[in-house]
Order: sequence, then structure tokens, then C-alpha cells
Amino acid sequence: MSEEKDLEQLTTSVIAQDAQPVKTRAYCSVCNRLFREPKIMPCLHTFCLDCICQLEPFSVAAGRHRDDPEQEGGDGGTTKEKAARVNVTVLCPDCDSEVDLPLSGPAGLSTDHLALDDVFLETLVSNGTLGCDLCGEGRAESRCEVCCVNLCEFCFQAHRRQTRTASHSIQQLQDLKSQGRLCRPVLCALHPGQELRLFCQPCDLPVCLECAATLHSEHRCCPAHKVIGCHSDRIRTLVTVRLRPHLQKLEQTLQKVEVSQEALQMRVEATASEVRTFAQGYVSAVEAHCLALLRRLEELHLQRRNQLHLQRAQLQQALSDIRGGVDFADRLLSCGSHAEILSTKGVTLRRLSSLAESSCDGQLAALIPDDGSSIRFDPRGQAGDLSGFPVVGVIHFKALDPNKCTIDGEGLQQANEGQQAHFTLVCRDSAGDQMARGGDHVLVSIVHREKKNCMVECTVLDNNDGSYKVSYTPNEAGMYSVWVCVKAQHVKGSPFVLNVTKKLRHHTGMFHCCSFCSSGGSKEARCGCPGTMPGGFQGCGHSHKGHPGKPHWSCCGSTTEKSECLPASVIKAVSAGKHLRTVEL
Repeated sequence: MSEEKDLEQLTTSVIAQDAQPVKTRAYCSVCNRLFREPKIMPCLHTFCLDCICQLEPFSVAAGRHRDDPEQEGGDGGTTKEKAARVNVTVLCPDCDSEVDLPLSGPAGLSTDHLALDDVFLETLVSNGTLGCDLCGEGRAESRCEVCCVNLCEFCFQAHRRQTRTASHSIQQLQDLKSQGRLCRPVLCALHPGQELRLFCQPCDLPVCLECAATLHSEHRCCPAHKVIGCHSDRIRTLVTVRLRPHLQKLEQTLQKVEVSQEALQMRVEATASEVRTFAQGYVSAVEAHCLALLRRLEELHLQRRNQLHLQRAQLQQALSDIRGGVDFADRLLSCGSHAEILSTKGVTLRRLSSLAESSCDGQLAALIPDDGSSIRFDPRGQAGDLSGFPVVGVIHFKALDPNKCTIDGEGLQQANEGQQAHFTLVCRDSAGDQMARGGDHVLVSIVHREKKNCMVECTVLDNNDGSYKVSYTPNEAGMYSVWVCVKAQHVKGSPFVLNVTKKLRHHTGMFHCCSFCSSGGSKEARCGCPGTMPGGFQGCGHSHKGHPGKPHWSCCGSTTEKSECLPASVIKAVSAGKHLRTVEL
């Protein structure tokens, strides 16, 4: 066809190689070159025919196309041709819409004549060289608007001399270039040279005179200038009434979105600045908190190290003293004469006894050094605010404080001879809180105050919660000293005083009535046995202040009741110091 040939010549003469994309309507957005056979997609975007053919099908389905112009009952081709037709859907490269191609393929799409005009004008504006479409040798200087061909000077004269083309409108290319637009007729694709002057209403297509006389002879065809108003009004109404207001709303909404986007960007930047400022302040606070934690750790280190140095010095001094005493005693016993031993035994025994007592008292040899296990770091512990920022991370130092340790239970104050007693030692830190772990070295020593060699064996049970259960069984009554030491240090109140009472033995012999009850509560009554009552009254340990009419049978603190009453005549016998009615159980 002449238009397609003209377009191909224009494109070939101007584009010798691929150029950079140009933002004009004469260029295809896919290949970035001047349009070649531009076709209009149903979404009203124009692309080259070759570019449309190269699009990947989005979906393919067999059957009749929904926009197929063939009427029912018409000749739609043979059965084989119908089976070969498929519905092909592609995605528009510009708007990404799903577009159905005609059953005849991309070539069946409408040609974009405005794009052809833009290509021609773009060629003129870009000072491209156009060859003559007739002879192909000369340089084109004019253009026939009817034939749509470019003519050199020689062909232009020949075009004027021919009768058939003598009346065609011919314009100079320079004039077209200065006008900035191209006004030319649209020619029929089936009949070259025939302008589309008519409009077939049943087919809804523009046709030429030959098409109206042959293919559309039975259809109603009207001049294009008579029906253009109706169709233009429909388009204009859609644009004016529906699309343009919607377009304005979209533009306003888009403007709001752009304003919101700018506000969002500004807000994000401001927030980012706040975050950076906060982060810098937080980092400074964390660094300051880190330095404070390290200083606290160093203080604890120095404190515990000084304590270890002091304990080490005490141990070394105790070791030196004991070693010196032992060496002196060994040398005295091995090398000294009887007179020398006897003459120095006093000072030697005093010194050795003092060393032995102090060693047992302080228990320095049993010291367990502090290995720092009481120091720990809690990364989640709340450390308060620093410079307005909450910080976490606390160094816990739960050091055992013997002065804060407590004793629970009565077994540390009083016990019975031959019976097991116990008490609980609760180890606490300097804050008075119970230690959460065990493992501390606890030493308990129970020694008779008068009989130094009388010691009570103790059992210490670690409950692994900071408490220790101490059990013991005293075998002899009397006053005892209880030494309770934790890590070689006395707990508060140590040594404690323990009173062990004599065991009450069960009487299996003769029982008799006490003189107090038998005499009706007479304080002057005396009994023949040496027992006395708690109130200073003589009897057999009976604890009641008085008992009218019902005598009690007792002896040595044991009490039993009898239901019978004693006659009043027995009081004289009681006061005479004789046992009354002794009963053997």
C-alpha cells in the first residue's frame, strides 16, 4: 500500500541506526524508533505492528472473538479456518491492560493515521532526506496529498502533465514543514488512491466509492461529512460529560496524593532526624551507663581483692604462729633435757593452748576464699533513667554478710539431754536478703562450758536456698557454747548459750500421794521424801497450787490421778514425814 510504503521509506531514510528514546508522539514506546505501520490497541495506545507481534500472549483460548464483526448466519469461513482462529490476549506495554487481539491477528487492528502524520512531520522537522517515491533517484521536494507520495522536481512535472493526476493537490515540503501539521486524505486500504469519503452505517466503517459500489452495495452508505457530527458528538459527550470531570477529579486527587507524598517525605525526614538525635542521645546514655557499670565492677573488684589480701595476711600470720609454736615444741621435746622441758613447760603450754584455742575459735584454716561468683551481670535489670533515657543492665553483688545471718528455731537456746534438736541458719547478704544459693562453708561447734573436752557432734544440711539445717543430739546436761561461723566469720550473736536439761525418766517403782494435796493444801505439811514443789512447798514435784478433796499420786515429777479420796486421819501421818499409802505400779 502507498501509505505503508511511504512510511517505510521515511523511516529508512531518517533512522539509520537505533537512536535514544525521544519523547514525541512519532516514536514507538517499545522500540523507541519512528512508528512503522502504527496500530491502535483497544486501550488507545499505539505501537508498531512488529512490536505488537512480538508481545508474549497473556492467554490463548479457542473460539469466536467477542468483537468479531461477522454476523450470525454469515459466511465466517470454512470449518478448518474457524478451528484455527483463537482468541489471543496480550498485555499493553504502556498501561499493562489485558487487550484482546482480533482473530485476524495484530494486522487487523486499526491504523493510526495521526501517528503517520506525526512521523512525516517529525521527518521534516529533523531535516531528514526524503527520496522520490516514483523514480527513487531524485530528492523529494513536494508531496501529492491525494496519492500520498513524495515527488522530485522531474516527477512533479510529470504528475502535473498526466490527465488523471493533474487535479491533485500538491504542496511543497518546505511549506508543510513551516505549517507544523499535515492535512491529507485517508485512503482506502483495498483501493489505492481512493479516499474514504463515505460511511457504511450497518458495518460502522468508512468506505470509499468503489467499496460502496461493490462490497457494500446493499448497505446504506452516507457521505462522511453528514454523519461526522453525530459520531463526533458522541465522542465529545463522553469526553465532556463523563471523562473530563472524572479527569479533573483524578488530577485533584493526584495532586492531593503528591502533596501527601511530599508531606510524608518531610515527615519521614523529620522523624528520621528525631530518631538519629534519639539514637545519639541513647548511645551516649548507654556509653555513660557502661562506664558506670565498669566503675562499679572495679570498686567491687578492689573491695573483694582487699578482703582477700587481708584474709591472706591473717592466714599467713596464723600459719607462721602455729608453725613457730610447733617447731619450738618439737625442738624442746627432741633436744631439751628434763630440766629444760620442766622449766619452760609453763610458757610453752600457755602458748600452745592459746594457739589451739585461737585456731579453733577463728577457724581461719577452714576459710573458703571468695572467687567472685557472687558478682553477676543482669542485662535485663532495670537501671533507672540516665539523661532522660531508660537504661537496663545491673551488676548484682550478693556478698554474704555474717552479721546479717539469722537463726530460726529454739534448738539453739534449749535442748533436752539425749534428744535430737535442730535449728536453721539463714545466710543473708549485706542488704538483708536471703542468699538464693547454697555452697557456703558453715561451721558449727557445740562445746560444754565446764567440760572443754565434751563436744557435741553436729550435722549441717545445705538446703541450696541460702539456708542450712543444723541437727545435734546432746548426751549430757549442762550449759554449752555454740559457735556458728560462715566463711570463718562468726554470725551475729555467736557464740550462743545453750541450756541442755536433764532427761525426765519414767518412774516404774512406788508412787505416793504428795503431802500438799493430802493435807488439803497445808503449806506446813512435810513429806518423808526429799522432793519439793515448784512453789517451794515440800512434796514430790506436784505443780498444782491446791487440790480440794481429790488426792494426786505423784513421785519425782510424775503425776497420776486416783478417784478415791483420802480420809482426814491420814494428815497427821503425812505431817510426821511418812509416805502415805504407797502404791506399786
